Amino acid sequence: MNRTAEVKRKTKETDIALFLSLDGTGKSEVSSGIGFFDHMLEGFSKHGFFDLTLSVNGDLHVDAHHTVEDTGIVLGQAIKEAAGDKKGIRRYGFFILPMDDALCLCAVDLCGRPYLDFSCNFQAERVGGLDTELIKEFFQAVSYSAGMNIHIRMLAGENTHHMAEAIFKAFGKALDNATGTDGRITDILSTKGSLA
Repeated sequence: MNRTAEVKRKTKETDIALFLSLDGTGKSEVSSGIGFFDHMLEGFSKHGFFDLTLSVNGDLHVDAHHTVEDTGIVLGQAIKEAAGDKKGIRRYGFFILPMDDALCLCAVDLCGRPYLDFSCNFQAERVGGLDTELIKEFFQAVSYSAGMNIHIRMLAGENTHHMAEAIFKAFGKALDNATGTDGRITDILSTKGSLA
């Protein structure tokens, strides 16, 4: 099974090319023009064992919003495409990840329906070149384009860098769990018979 996806998206605001392998080793090549955002996506890739190649040219002279949101759209599309018909996958995944003072819970359901519950109050408005309010926008975009439930709760934390990093790493671990296979699941894990 080749669980990969290559997605390209070009608008007047962004030009994005992304490759994703759900069955990788955590290798990444990421260039969004926002150093801290790159760092977060590299953490997602490394700890989820996803291979990720991403190139983004966005209108950063305006601000980072379009770059971050559109990257979420494209990543969500890639997750959906790479997961295919979802036969044999666990569907659900969760992880509680500590990062020094930060403790983040992330739970996902590849159910075909978008929903985001994001509960995190960052202490700073910005880390590096990334406005922290855009982290929610990113996961909102991933949720809607992938058709997945995402619940993110910051259980503890003071340092904004640690909190943000815990979120992306926990999401990677939870998604790896959800997209993983289980020999007991011979079809689609749903009483409806569909996760579309």
